[in-house]
Amino acid sequence: MNRPTRGPACPSSSRILFVPPDAPTIDYRQLLEVERRQLQSELAELGFGDGGGLEYDSNFADSSQVTAERGEAVVLAGQLRETLEEVAQAIGRLEDGSYGRCEECDVAIEPARLEAMPATRFCIKHASRP
Repeated sequence: MNRPTRGPACPSSSRILFVPPDAPTIDYRQLLEVERRQLQSELAELGFGDGGGLEYDSNFADSSQVTAERGEAVVLAGQLRETLEEVAQAIGRLEDGSYGRCEECDVAIEPARLEAMPATRFCIKHASRP
């Protein structure tokens, strides 16, 4: 027997979707934890794990190359840290019960979007707004 659920199309949606009882459920916490571990691993590979920074040999002959590589690594590490913070905030939303709702319109975010981007804060309609 199918169990009815409200469709996430809009807040006042009366559309009902029928979900088979054997439909797979998505463990968003697990997706977020996997993403967090992956980001932490990437930071560690860059030399920025656990608050550390990169160290270079000051005697290296091409200091301009070292400077350029260091700059690129710092930018990438900053992006990874921002994404890691977004994942931490999503885990917080899971814990307080607000996970999976668009921060702009409070509509339920499509499960496929959450599966692809578990830390997302917006529905597809509001994802590209400035």
